[in-house]
Amino acid sequence: MNSILIVDDEESMCEFLTIILNKEGYKTRFTTRPHKAIELFQSNFFDLALIDIKMPKMSGLELLKCIKEMSSETHVIMMTAYASTQTAVQAIKLGAYDYLTKPFKNNEEIKNIIKNALESKNLKEENQALRNELLGLKDQYKLGNLVGKGKKMKKIFSMVYRIAESRSTVLITGESGTGKELMARAIHMHSKQKDKAFVGINCGALPEGLLESELFGHVKGSFTGAVVTKMGLFEMAHEGTLFLDEIGTTPLSLQVKLLRVLQDQQIRKVGSTEKIQVNVRVIAATNLDPQAAVAEGVFREDLFYRLNVIPIQMPPLRERSEDIPLLANHFLSLNSQRMNQAPKKISSEAMNLLTKYSWPGNVREIENVIERAVILASNEIIYPEDLPENIHSPSGKEQPMVNYNFEKGVDLEKVIDNIEKDLIFQALDKSKGNKTQAADLLNLSFRSFRYRLKKYLHD
Repeated sequence: MNSILIVDDEESMCEFLTIILNKEGYKTRFTTRPHKAIELFQSNFFDLALIDIKMPKMSGLELLKCIKEMSSETHVIMMTAYASTQTAVQAIKLGAYDYLTKPFKNNEEIKNIIKNALESKNLKEENQALRNELLGLKDQYKLGNLVGKGKKMKKIFSMVYRIAESRSTVLITGESGTGKELMARAIHMHSKQKDKAFVGINCGALPEGLLESELFGHVKGSFTGAVVTKMGLFEMAHEGTLFLDEIGTTPLSLQVKLLRVLQDQQIRKVGSTEKIQVNVRVIAATNLDPQAAVAEGVFREDLFYRLNVIPIQMPPLRERSEDIPLLANHFLSLNSQRMNQAPKKISSEAMNLLTKYSWPGNVREIENVIERAVILASNEIIYPEDLPENIHSPSGKEQPMVNYNFEKGVDLEKVIDNIEKDLIFQALDKSKGNKTQAADLLNLSFRSFRYRLKKYLHD
């Protein structure tokens, strides 16, 4: 089912288009605020976007540019009541597929242009898949040591192939354990600099003085303990890639120096006045919300924009549950080989538990769980009893159904939907699929239960 985002400052227009497109079988969302549209694109994938050109605070053309930077695969159709050749040409140059003039001639005009746009998108994707196969990239489940076959990971994999050869800075965001360093390494390994150095550092692991010395180096005698002149990581990564993990923890005074290096590609060792030219691609990562950190004054806005040339958001594992079986079997194979054991299998009951679990520790947690299971399993099949106790009660006290983060704010409607969805499927599991019994367990009428179930089956 193709997904479409509608952005128009007139709510009545959004509702009108939603009704038409839902009848055609499309999955739609709408917003009257351009900035909200950007937030939706950061956490969702849309095949198509319908955008009004004239909106307050941010124009449709500005929004089009942002969307194309975040999701170049998304086709965009502009809508305007102020059509002119100039705006049409500008929209096409910025990457729009086509544009519609309001008021629309009829509903068929809307349906046809959307149908053509999606057919064009599908054809483009088929051609890209063929090119990937010819280039030996047909296995889209794996990128370096990253594994995933869902829409979100495929979108990220596709982005890596496009951005790897550039020298632009990349900012990778995401919760701990989502694979930010693996993503940085994958970008490096697919770049022209793959034979050069990949150097990484956790910026939060060192005090400010030591971190500055590690990054830029120091000259002999510049401080107590500086008994020799030392090369910094920027020099070590010359012509290659420098990975700055947990960049959000870097002290503000050091952020100023990092910004200067990114701007002019010159470093100065601690205790020296000599400038050294370097050619380094910087990839940074943080598990914080960088824009919130900017608002709080702990992260410089100019450094954020300098790093955020190419943003990559690593999704938490709970948002890509379709990848859990793939990851589990991947780590199962790795650990079996590492321990020189015969290949093991995961029973359907155990896999069902793994899939339902919320994974607050993300990919790192599932890797540890599978390693433990390989060690403890008494035969060639991993059963539920071989898994940690908390995996058996993903919605109980040991693990909350939803991982709340009040620092970033909580989407209450989404939380309620998640809880409702979880209870509905638990009731179905308890009743062994009997919908009437499941409705009784939830004290719902059968009609109400069926309506709610249908909503989540098509989610």
